[in-house]
Amino acid sequence: MARPRTAARTVEHPDLSEVSLQQVLEALVDPVRRMVVSQLAGADEDKGCGTFDAPVSLSTLTHHFHVLREAGVIRQYYRGTTKLNALRTDEMEERFPGLLSAVVAASAAEGGTGTA
Repeated sequence: MARPRTAARTVEHPDLSEVSLQQVLEALVDPVRRMVVSQLAGADEDKGCGTFDAPVSLSTLTHHFHVLREAGVIRQYYRGTTKLNALRTDEMEERFPGLLSAVVAASAAEGGTGTA
């Protein structure tokens, strides 16, 4: 029998003051991660991990979420058993002004896929 969960599940996120521009750019260089950012930017609400239209398996997508989270680009949190994803838009804008909007605009100019 499974033990009851006594504490809410949480996900650790870096303080953006400790994230370098290099780390963010390395996270955003991958076309799948740019696609995730673009889909989050265009969504009306935070998205569950399984709701992304991605050309990779869910386990590979999980890796991409991890890289984006560690670079401070996204915030992940649980609502019940669903892990939701949100862009850290305001925080990123304060730390790296214009970066996310430029990435999303460039992705849209390339056809929305984030690939060249």
